[in-house]
Amino acid sequence: MIGVARNETVPVAGQVKVYSRAEHNISRSQISENALKVLYRLQKEGFDAYLVGGCVRDLLLGREPKDFDVVTNADPDQVRKVFRNCRLIGRRFRLAHVHFGREIIEVATFRGAGEEQNDRQVLNKEGRLLRDNVYGTIEEDVWRRDFTVNALYYNIKDFSVVDYVGGMADHKAGMLRLIGDPEMRFREDPVRMLRAVRFAVKLGFKLDTECEKAIHNDVQLLADIPSARLYDEAIKLFLSGYALQTFEVLRHYGLFQVLFPATENSLAVEEDGFPRLLLIKALENSDNRIAEGKTVTAYFLLAAFLWEPVRILAKAKMAQGEIEVIAYQDAASEVIARQIRSTALPRHISMAMREVWSLQPKFNARIGSKPSRLIGHPRFRAGYDFLLLRAETGGVDPELAEWWTRYQNADENEQRKMTQPPRRGQNSKAGRKRSYHKKAKDSAPKTES
Repeated sequence: MIGVARNETVPVAGQVKVYSRAEHNISRSQISENALKVLYRLQKEGFDAYLVGGCVRDLLLGREPKDFDVVTNADPDQVRKVFRNCRLIGRRFRLAHVHFGREIIEVATFRGAGEEQNDRQVLNKEGRLLRDNVYGTIEEDVWRRDFTVNALYYNIKDFSVVDYVGGMADHKAGMLRLIGDPEMRFREDPVRMLRAVRFAVKLGFKLDTECEKAIHNDVQLLADIPSARLYDEAIKLFLSGYALQTFEVLRHYGLFQVLFPATENSLAVEEDGFPRLLLIKALENSDNRIAEGKTVTAYFLLAAFLWEPVRILAKAKMAQGEIEVIAYQDAASEVIARQIRSTALPRHISMAMREVWSLQPKFNARIGSKPSRLIGHPRFRAGYDFLLLRAETGGVDPELAEWWTRYQNADENEQRKMTQPPRRGQNSKAGRKRSYHKKAKDSAPKTES
């Protein structure tokens, strides 16, 4: 492990710009009562206390923050002494979580510049930060944040916004800019490339030109990130309500290839718009559900991401003689096994994806008892919704989806009629009846003796 020195200087007090209460739109009425309790209590105990990061950024945009993060010059142990309802977490950087029922206010100590290697701050040979328990001042803490719009501090002492890096100007200009040299910041933590895309799409901001260049140059750095962490980032990217736009931007910068290589490869061989249409429709549906306040299941969207690789592989296996159901099961296993090398899908997610996929060929069986058994499957609804998605985008005959829509809404008698084998011509039925009656006429009835 080696330390990596920075080429830039740490922001100094002379560079700071303080925006008074009259110069910004943040009001205490917009801030969580519990966050205010933490801020005021730390101040009362003689510590500095600020709101920082995404909550300040969102408040300035007039949005309601998902959570409120506090930063202070008190170290974690001092924070724990101030709050009885506090727990310390984290290894890479110690944090204090102050619990108020279901709401948790995260309190972090100012991070140090970390220019020298020591037993608390370690980087690997590529410059990626592995452990970071170096505490410092607010001027040093500013430097350790990623984007200028995330480095604005709301001071509870006088309700001002403190800006060391021009974050307020970038905020007004709608610009997402890294603090410091983008190449170095991405080497420290390549996941910042994914965060840059997520924030830019979510906020409607434009990426700084230097940031864009660095992303194009440093995509390969993400290959060294643990697949479990990339899965977490993928969920944030695609379940935030901006999935479709995020997908397009990730592909533009070559980042989607790292997250879903098999899907990217299948997109390169589109036929009449497939599989792009299915994937785009799935992303649109996800965004619409989130906009309507409805839940979105990760496994369904991920099943859409990997459906085309599964379908292509299953088709190849059927060409080699495997029956359809087995071919899809085997294809699902192989595709998931390869995918977890990139993004480590949790077992409960991959199992649900398999079930959705495995149901697709079973929808072709519409005679006898199979439909009634299928409709009782725990994943039937998800499988049916996936069938509708395929039908809507040309991946399956719409008549099949319409049949299943009618079937599940029909009463028991109608369902029985729908699943009967096709009848022969009327003449054949009449012939069977005549034969039956003739046989009955020729045969003398049995009598008991």
